[in-house]
Amino acid sequence: MEPFQLQTEEYFIIRPWSHIDSSLVAGFTTRKNGVSPFPKASLNLAFHVGDTLDDVQSNRKKLSELLNFPVDYWVSTEQVHDTKIQTVSRETRGRGAFSLDDCIRETDGLLTNEKGVLLTLCYADCVPVYFFDPVSKWIGVAHAGWKGTTRNIAGKMVKMLQEKGVSLSNLKAAIGPSICKTCYIVDDRVVDAVRDLLEENDEKPYNEVETGQYQLDLKQLNLQLLKKAGIQESNIAVTNYCSSCDSDWFFSHRRDRGITGRMLSFIGWRED
Repeated sequence: MEPFQLQTEEYFIIRPWSHIDSSLVAGFTTRKNGVSPFPKASLNLAFHVGDTLDDVQSNRKKLSELLNFPVDYWVSTEQVHDTKIQTVSRETRGRGAFSLDDCIRETDGLLTNEKGVLLTLCYADCVPVYFFDPVSKWIGVAHAGWKGTTRNIAGKMVKMLQEKGVSLSNLKAAIGPSICKTCYIVDDRVVDAVRDLLEENDEKPYNEVETGQYQLDLKQLNLQLLKKAGIQESNIAVTNYCSSCDSDWFFSHRRDRGITGRMLSFIGWRED
């Protein structure tokens, strides 16, 4: 069953997790019903793509009202396709929420166990990887493009959560809407980095379509890395949505040749 279910036209939620704990807000936005003009049309939530500050702030305000999670409770980062992970708290709230000026720098993963903090990261093909422990209440999200994936940000998130006392038997993960294997052609440089991660008997998440050109399944690779890190496969949910194929719902950096908006992953605990 598809774990990402449409809640409104503006966003999907991770439905199985919301059934476990209704205080958890976790999901992924669409491109619909914002105010940004073409080519950002229309619910662009990123400040760094040439959209106006007013339009992005308006889109964020709309989403905050739909989620019932004020924008000044959000935390956003400057994403650089690496593996730095930051633990945040209520004292961090508002950073990067209204502009890039005060965001958390050079960070592609966020963790918290505090209520009233919404972790947010931006995407337009890269893989959003979510984490949720219903026992300890630790939650997190990572931004995994090919660089972050091959540097194993997913495994590093799991390790950090274990260091915070999270039991692997309780830990759940979800892989959200991102570019599919059919739409994602890469070269030897990328596949060489993938090969460095894999053992000889691992399933290969790529296949050569012509000399030096490969279809790469980033979702499958992140699934393998989560399993290697110790999460039970039954606790890992993987979406079928593709940011490139499903053009009515999502922005895609590759499909739109770099001129496009960004969706937002989000996860947080509502306050009582």
